[in-house]
Formats: sequence, structure tokens, C-alpha cells
Amino acid sequence: MDKKTRAILLNMQKNEITEYNVYQKLTRLTKDEHNKGILQKIAQDEYEHFKLLEKITGESVKPSRLKIYWYTIIAHLLGLSFGLKLMERGEELANKAYATLSGEYDQLEQLALDEHRHEKELLGILQEERLEYAGAMVLGLNDALVELTGALAGLTFALQNSQLVALTGLLTGFAASLSMAASGYLSSKENAPEEGGEEPLKSALYTGFAYIITVALLIAPYFIFANIFLSFAVMLATGILIIFAYTFYITTAKSLNFWRRFLEMVVISVSVAVLSFLAGLLIKNFIDVDI
Repeated sequence: MDKKTRAILLNMQKNEITEYNVYQKLTRLTKDEHNKGILQKIAQDEYEHFKLLEKITGESVKPSRLKIYWYTIIAHLLGLSFGLKLMERGEELANKAYATLSGEYDQLEQLALDEHRHEKELLGILQEERLEYAGAMVLGLNDALVELTGALAGLTFALQNSQLVALTGLLTGFAASLSMAASGYLSSKENAPEEGGEEPLKSALYTGFAYIITVALLIAPYFIFANIFLSFAVMLATGILIIFAYTFYITTAKSLNFWRRFLEMVVISVSVAVLSFLAGLLIKNFIDVDI
């Protein structure tokens, strides 16, 4: 065995025992019996992979404590599906290495198949409230981003006063968040008997919470900066960052295409903001009202 191959195998061996420890920790922290069973199965596979690689290399390696704590905390705070798929996403190079080295070591072919199965099958059937109500959160976020970026853009040119824009936007956003929560409640209540899915009250809370948090983040620049156009630019940048963060979360947790969804949402939000900005300019000039 040459040095390069040995280094690759030892690195994969370290990854396997690290992932085993992550799954074991999460198994102890998880109360849901369905998810607990899935995690125990994957943990057992990872440990068997580690022992197989240990036989091939003839060395014992220790897990990465930093990675164990990092992925355990991420999965605990942001959900099992997100944390574990984020960890598995980092193993794509390892899977390629397994496939490449399987010609030299027949046992590695099964390891590659197991890793693929973990991502596509076992992790795919994890049940989480966060993902069940992702649709409600998307509704709240999307609506807040599109409506409020548009409203703030129009108000920026129409009022040209940061404090006035902030207060107007805050009142508009608060009223809209209550309206969205109520709409989410009624929509879920209407569909619940047929689909047997979301609880109306929880759906409303997720929708309203996502909306009000987005409103607060978008309005914040107008309270912080005196320059109205700087506030507008920071507001747009904040909107894009919100889109990036949530799109990364949902596409990772649900194994979807990130860039297509991210660019689609950015184009919609920025287009609405620009059109509203121009509308505010035209209205101010035609009505000729100074505030």
C-alpha cells in the first residue's frame, strides 16, 4: 500500500468513527422512536465501516472531537435532517475515494453503497416537525420578502426619511404578519381533514413567526442609518442574505437544488423592489407632496 492510498484510507477511517459518535450522541438525545431507530441503524453501519478500514490499514485512529460537537450542536439546534445531511454532504469526496479504491479493495464497494443508502434512503425518511411545517415558513418568508422589500423600496423614494420609512414599514409588517398567520391558520384548517398533515395553529405560528422575523431584519437598517439610500441598499443586501440562509437550510435538509431556488427568489424579490422604488419616485414627482 503506497503512502497516498494509506493516507486516504486513514482519513476515511477517521470520518467513519467520527460519524459513528455523532449518530450515537444524537440517538441518546432523540426522543422520537422512529428517528432513534434510523440513527441506530446508521451508527451501526458507520462502526462496521470503521472496523473494516481498521483491518485494511492495521491502525487505530481517534474520532474528531471538534466535528462530533459541531454536528451534534447543529443537528440539535437546526434539526436532524439539516445537521446530518450537512455532514453527509461533506463525505462526497470520501465516496469517490471508496469507488476509486474498490478496484484494489473489494470490501470498499459495499461501503460506498452504504453511504449512498444513508443519504438517499435512511436520512430521507427522518420525521421532523421543522420540515413538516417548512411550507408554512416558506410562505411567511417569501411573502415578507416580496411584499416588504417592495413596500420599503416604494416608501424610500416617496418619503425619503429613514425614521418615517421604518415606522411605516413596522406597522405595515406587523399588520401583514397577523394577516398571514390568520391566512395560514384558515388554509391549514381547510386542508387538514383531507391531508391529515399540519395542525392549523402550529402552521399559523410558523407562518407568522417567519414573517415577523423577516420584517424586523428588513426594517432594522432604517433605524440604524440616517442616510435613506444607504438604508435601502443594506435592506436589499439583508433580504438576499435571508434568502441565501433559508434556501441553504431547506435545500440541504430536503436534498434539493440550491442555486436554482436561490436565484429564482433573488430575481423575484429584487425585481419587485426595483419596480416599487421606481413607482415611489414617480408618485412623489407627480403628486408633488413633500414630507
